[in-house]
Amino acid sequence: MNQTFTLKEKTKQIFIMIIPILITQLGMFSMVFFNTVMSGKYNSADLAAVAIGSSIWSPIFTGISGILLAVSPIAAQRFGEKRSSEVASVVRHGLYLSFLIAVVIIVLGIFFLDPLLGKMNLPTEVHGTAFDYLVGLSFGILPLFIFNVLRSFIYALGKTRIVMYILLLSLPFNFFLNYVLIFGHWGFPELGGAGAGYATSFTYWVITGMTIFIVKKQEPFSSFLVFENLKQFSWQECKEILKIGVPMGLSTFFETSMFAVVTILLSKFNVTTIAAYQSALNIVSFLYMIPISISMAQTVLVGYEVGARRYKDAKTYSWLGIYLAILIAIITGVFVVLFRYQVAGFYSNELEVINLTAHFLIFALFFQISDAIQVTAQAALRGYKDVNLAFIMTLIAYWLICLPLGYGLANFTDLGATGYWIGLTAGLLAAGIALSWRLIYIQKSKFKDTQKLKAV
Repeated sequence: MNQTFTLKEKTKQIFIMIIPILITQLGMFSMVFFNTVMSGKYNSADLAAVAIGSSIWSPIFTGISGILLAVSPIAAQRFGEKRSSEVASVVRHGLYLSFLIAVVIIVLGIFFLDPLLGKMNLPTEVHGTAFDYLVGLSFGILPLFIFNVLRSFIYALGKTRIVMYILLLSLPFNFFLNYVLIFGHWGFPELGGAGAGYATSFTYWVITGMTIFIVKKQEPFSSFLVFENLKQFSWQECKEILKIGVPMGLSTFFETSMFAVVTILLSKFNVTTIAAYQSALNIVSFLYMIPISISMAQTVLVGYEVGARRYKDAKTYSWLGIYLAILIAIITGVFVVLFRYQVAGFYSNELEVINLTAHFLIFALFFQISDAIQVTAQAALRGYKDVNLAFIMTLIAYWLICLPLGYGLANFTDLGATGYWIGLTAGLLAAGIALSWRLIYIQKSKFKDTQKLKAV
């Protein structure tokens, strides 16, 4: 990652980072896709079990990942300040935290997983497979968290293409393991949906092993000596990561859980409505990978410039990311609206489901724009390591605007399920406006600090 001087250079730099991140995100999505589709080919009960297991794991994973990804802005700022030895220390303490958090989650799972599934009143077969799937997945928790820390380190140096290659190389391995462990081919045990959990865990070990090898052996990563002096532990370093990471993780968790709650609230509607909502949500979730990829690059670039005290460049990257995300959201949103019936047809053969999905997708344009603003504004603030107020803003937007407004419109007007889409869009827009206001305030504060230093 290098200093840039013109808007053209900055635009090129952000695209160089975004494209590999996007492909990496698609690679991670593909693993979930393989799990779901191949379990469905085995039988419907295993498909339901994997879907339930994934819905339990997803908010936990995204929340914890948010904590560990705090390594990225901290390391980027230290890199911008040319404090290389401290970059390595941040990464090492991120690895310590990944181990501690993994142990805590596994212990909690031992005591609470079976009772949690029991409260869901699932059919015995679905309950058993969901439990076995999550047990299989648990073997990959530690390598997954280690990978996220090392990925954050690699991203902080601007070398996003390396992670992309690792994910692409691992996908055939993941597909093969899903095939043989779910269906029991080539002498492997036939585990059904549970096999998808073990396949994913083994894949995480492979991904992490490749990443560790690259960080140890390949420049510029090897020069940081991340795996040296592992006995030097400091709670102060861990606290800095947690200070930034916990608000990041909670913000992500509450956003993810908000969508889960909406899904639960929609269960009162008929099967057609639920299927149409899930189809439309899957489409916008897929498209969300674009702004989330922009945001991950944006956090690193802003953090790097802030560390180097180039606040003007940090400001440019902040708004460049926001404008780029909005532009892409408009283009993809218009495309989805124009071809909504064709897009809906990928998810169902039933005319009622297609028509209702197409109706929901009309709101996708406004939903995507609102989501693009809030995720990139929040990412820019993370680059400045300003996360506490941003967390409060998003918490209010998600749980005091999105859900109450959506529930009210869905249950006390004639809008029905459409009311939830309006509520979600309004809440995300409110978050985007509030976070943008906060970003402007932080940037003005940095400008004033710079002026004071110059005066001195």
